[in-house]
Amino acid sequence: MIPQNHVTRDFIPVVDHDKCCRCKRCVMGCGFNALAFENGVVPGPEPCVACGRCVAFCPEDAIKIEANPHAYRPHDAWPVQMRKKVLQQAQTGGVLLAGMGNDRPYGVIWDHLLLDACQVTNPSIDPLREPMELKTYLGRKPEKVEVEAGADGKPQLKTELHPQIELDTPIIFAPMSFGSISLNAQKALAMAAVKCNILWCTGEGGLHEDLREYAHRAIVQCASGRFGVQADYLNAAAGVEIKIGQGAKPGIGGHLPGEKVSAEISETRMVPVGSDCLSPAPHHDIYSIEDLKQLIYAIKETTQYKVPVSVKIAAVHNVAAIASGIVRAGADIVYIDGFRGGTGAAPAVVRDHIGIPIELALAAVDDRLRQEEIRHEASIIAAGSVRCSADVAKAIALGADAVAIGTAALIALGCTVCQQCYTGNCSWGIATQKPELTRRLDPMVRSEMAANLIRAWTEELKEILGAMGVNAIESLRGSRERLRALDVDQTMLEVLGVKYAGQ
Repeated sequence: MIPQNHVTRDFIPVVDHDKCCRCKRCVMGCGFNALAFENGVVPGPEPCVACGRCVAFCPEDAIKIEANPHAYRPHDAWPVQMRKKVLQQAQTGGVLLAGMGNDRPYGVIWDHLLLDACQVTNPSIDPLREPMELKTYLGRKPEKVEVEAGADGKPQLKTELHPQIELDTPIIFAPMSFGSISLNAQKALAMAAVKCNILWCTGEGGLHEDLREYAHRAIVQCASGRFGVQADYLNAAAGVEIKIGQGAKPGIGGHLPGEKVSAEISETRMVPVGSDCLSPAPHHDIYSIEDLKQLIYAIKETTQYKVPVSVKIAAVHNVAAIASGIVRAGADIVYIDGFRGGTGAAPAVVRDHIGIPIELALAAVDDRLRQEEIRHEASIIAAGSVRCSADVAKAIALGADAVAIGTAALIALGCTVCQQCYTGNCSWGIATQKPELTRRLDPMVRSEMAANLIRAWTEELKEILGAMGVNAIESLRGSRERLRALDVDQTMLEVLGVKYAGQ
């Protein structure tokens, strides 16, 4: 019989029994069964994942989470986590799953890019006293605009514009499906998007009836599984997104286990209760750019050409050529997701080793579309570890029209990034479908927190623009001259199209 107890636990809950009032709140609150009660609170049958709920809700501040002090012999080629993964696979023979984004120490390029500031000849602007324009429009733009005289003699627009989505600030919530996150979590993001006049995205799980009232600020997704996709679904939203890939798992489809497919998810996704929801790695009707073009225009026909169509792809090595083909196929928006993008579940080996950073992919795509003189034909959304307003500004300077945030949005809802989303045991009621856990998340309260995050980043973006001496986000878009790099090599400078600091 294969032993199952050789993999040591990463974290240990430590209880101060002199402080503990034995209320059992920590035991009842733990979604992972990491705590038990035996004449006092003790470690439970399952390993602690350091989600922090017990610490946050202990009324006596009697509990803390410590890293397991068990000593492993140091080895540079075989770090502890690598050895644990080998042992886990030796015991189970299975693929190791991971949640959230890539956590390997590759380095974050955003942290090596610096924004320019104005001094004398081009003075800065005080954003508290001068208007700052962050309004952004997503969609295909005309090559030129023509004006003619109207019947009343006043000028009017002659050029017919393609459908646009208006954002008050160039930030949207990334796709997260009902199934990967709870309905309460999705509702909180939808409510926040409406409050801030931005967008949320259904992900590939369809549109729940309770969220129809927020659909006018939603992007609905058409993934390879086609879950929930029908004419009403496509016409209810502000835009439609064809999901080809995502940054956390390029070339990998989706899988929602049958045990998570409740009656509500069954109705929303249009699948039988208890059946596995499988999204194949490829769309089985897309094997060329021409096939993708057919789907783009099928969606446009279904929506009567009233909403933009987006195509979401993972950041991979030939992403610039792929994006060019997507734009020429008729997409109005190209959504690029970098390899640090989060996910509910992915094979750890895929999440950690496939794909490239969003910073390099974004720069390459923007440059390619400009060289081919088709940059105006599609907006670009960048995603994959956008962590703060400075990252937003840097992404826009590299060529993005807007950014999408996923992990940051979940943190605003209370996520502690314990990376156990795939277990469905989220103690905070976010990445779970268990009723006793999902009810812990109040959509009204958490939507205000998500909206506050957007408001705070919006104010910081205004401060950044003011320091750079510009009063509109449009003036920063694609302006790489306003960026400088630090501690990067020449090859990266060339890909980014950015000068070194001091030049």
